[in-house]
Amino acid sequence: MAAKARPKRSLSVLKRTRQAKKRQARNRMVKSKLRTLTRRLVEALEAKDRDKAQEYLIEVTRAYDKAASKGVLHDNTSSRMISRLSSRLHDLKKSEAA
Repeated sequence: MAAKARPKRSLSVLKRTRQAKKRQARNRMVKSKLRTLTRRLVEALEAKDRDKAQEYLIEVTRAYDKAASKGVLHDNTSSRMISRLSSRLHDLKKSEAA
């Protein structure tokens, strides 16, 4: 029994592999940043710090929109997350006013 020879790889396949690794690293970095920003916002909401939460919401919204426009996230995923976080801030403002 002869050992199987390794299949040949074309240059285009090697290049695609390199590109995929770069994109994967970039996407991972962006998603990590999104999680960090979202966590900051949620902590501000739980602490009932309305001013900080308002600032963080603007930052988070910008980051989610950018991620969606770059193709890191689907547009609907981005919109859903922004909507949920916005409604939580709105509920906080409503509860403080009451």
